[in-house]
Amino acid sequence: MRRNFPMLRKFILLAGDFVLLAGAAYLAFQAVFSRGAPPGMADSWRNMVAVMLCVAVILFNVHGLFSLARKKFSELAISLAVALANIFIIIMAVSFFLRDFTYSRTLLVLTFAIQLVLLLLWKYLFWRIEHALISPKDVLIVGTQQECARLVAKLQAQLHLNYNVRYVCTDCEGNSWQKAVDDIDLVIICPGTDVRNKAGIVHFCHNRGKRVFLVPDFYTLFASAAEMDKIDDIPVFRARYLEPTLEQRILKRMLDLTVAGSALFALWPLFIVIATMIRLDSPGPVIYSQVRVGRNEKEFKVFKFRTMRQDAEKYTGPVLAAENDPRITRVGRLLRATRLDELPQLFNVLKGDMSIVGPRPERPVFVRQFKEEIPEYVYRHNVKPGITGLAQVYGKYNTTPYDKLIYDLSISRNLA
Repeated sequence: MRRNFPMLRKFILLAGDFVLLAGAAYLAFQAVFSRGAPPGMADSWRNMVAVMLCVAVILFNVHGLFSLARKKFSELAISLAVALANIFIIIMAVSFFLRDFTYSRTLLVLTFAIQLVLLLLWKYLFWRIEHALISPKDVLIVGTQQECARLVAKLQAQLHLNYNVRYVCTDCEGNSWQKAVDDIDLVIICPGTDVRNKAGIVHFCHNRGKRVFLVPDFYTLFASAAEMDKIDDIPVFRARYLEPTLEQRILKRMLDLTVAGSALFALWPLFIVIATMIRLDSPGPVIYSQVRVGRNEKEFKVFKFRTMRQDAEKYTGPVLAAENDPRITRVGRLLRATRLDELPQLFNVLKGDMSIVGPRPERPVFVRQFKEEIPEYVYRHNVKPGITGLAQVYGKYNTTPYDKLIYDLSISRNLA
């Protein structure tokens, strides 16, 4: 089966990222110290660039910047900007700890401005090459009529994916799908398909070298977290209900305290800058608190930098934030795009109400609503809510609560 992203192209992309990151740092250093740098500054900056490159590899991978083919360039540009902003924050913190803070504010800002421009051009060039090399994929979708219609609409709206829905099968009993498999490249199986039919389709496609995507449901998540056991000589899977053990909770709490404490100690200058920007942009408090639901459905107050007008819900009542929400302030849009509005939740982590990684905490009114619509929503509260999670990395503002829940329970599965 042909790989979508050959290793050679991935290596070229990574090498280009490294060269441009380091080259931008060099250009910025030459621009700031064109008349000569203070003694020891060049060595100090070279060490900082080495840290920057290591952090960039991790964050670029987290934000999906090494896999370009199946994304819109607008998504790549936003991911790149967010990744560079996060690198900027980390390097600021590192420079503060190393007592090189005297040059950071000017040199780092110029460095990341140049990096953003150069990497946008480089990613765009590679993105165009990837799209030119990828041939359209013919797709067979298997599932209920409603599931297939929803997935077809999603694929038709994402033309950059180059997926051509050639066949749709809503009835697997007659094995009509077998005739279509030879004419397609990819089979997408929706969760409403019977488990027995899923197994048959996967086996049939595997023997013919066809790729299969499985849209997960709650049963799939439970099964993937199951452990092997036996009854006499009969193998069985023991279902685990997506809840971490005591040992896992203790280790995660230790990690949360270390990360949150270090981040707050290093980022207090950034807190002052953000607070000043908010006060200058719109009237109202800098920190906004709101009741959310945490582990075991215990309510607590979450802290955030205010990103909306002070009277945002005066006339509407509780409403979920939407993309391009008119209630969001100018500074608020920047803070939301870079996730910097979540920084005060580091105090929630220290208090023990939240974790660094976990499902985002929701407001009680929406929790009650989602529990009525999706019974499995209760499993979301088996772990502490987090500052970030898979739904924030891969989801959008208009991602459905069901799909966000699948992402959230994937975190619970990995912890359990």
